[in-house]
Amino acid sequence: MHLRHLRAVPFENLSVHLGEEIVLEERRLVEKVVEERRGGFCYELNGAFGALLAALGFEVTLLAARVYGKEGRLGIPYDHLALLVRTADAGEWLADVGFGAHSHYPLQWGRRDDQPDPGGVFRIVEAGPHPVAAERGAGSATERDLDVVLDGAQVYRLEPRPRVLRDFVAGAWWHSTSPESHFTRSLICSRLTEDGGRITLSGRRLKTTSADGASRENELTGDEEVLQAYRDRFGIGLARVPTVRTADVRTAARSRGSRG
Repeated sequence: MHLRHLRAVPFENLSVHLGEEIVLEERRLVEKVVEERRGGFCYELNGAFGALLAALGFEVTLLAARVYGKEGRLGIPYDHLALLVRTADAGEWLADVGFGAHSHYPLQWGRRDDQPDPGGVFRIVEAGPHPVAAERGAGSATERDLDVVLDGAQVYRLEPRPRVLRDFVAGAWWHSTSPESHFTRSLICSRLTEDGGRITLSGRRLKTTSADGASRENELTGDEEVLQAYRDRFGIGLARVPTVRTADVRTAARSRGSRG
């Protein structure tokens, strides 16, 4: 299911640039992905996938993470949403279908050694006790934050404490309105391909990467060619071509959000 989701449901931020409201409620997330045949970013994709897994009988815990940026700096609180999935007979797994280029398969939660995956070599390692736990003199493994590492580089830091969808509302608002967020500065629509490669449409640039890393890029010209690429390559039907919102529009959106 993890792999099929990555192949079928695009990682995309089109709502940010189409002026569509991002609603972090299970029913709305499933409606967007299943009924409207759209994708989304982490909160939406992992939120909907978690709802599916829970409906199938898995025990699902939402986890908050902070993504590593330049110079190893961590992003905002509730920067990313990932899933801890407990199974009846196969242990616990870290599932993440909402990070773009990441692991193709879920990662074993309890392992601290290398976990080879078609997306690279992953590790889940302890990152030290949570500051609050340290102040209380606690230091058990369950209270320690965890770093997800890909090919030796830190990707994000997980807080292994249960969260609920509404906890991520502020993070989703920041990512969809702040001029400092990479989601407001560019367009992205990307999914895994059947052969293990990736296809990505960034604005009007269509990039196809094969499993061995070879890539080719095409610059799309007319609006109809762009809309056709969304339809044919990602299964997304749009009425108009999304364009990156200006700083003025983003400022107005932040102002509306601050008024509730």
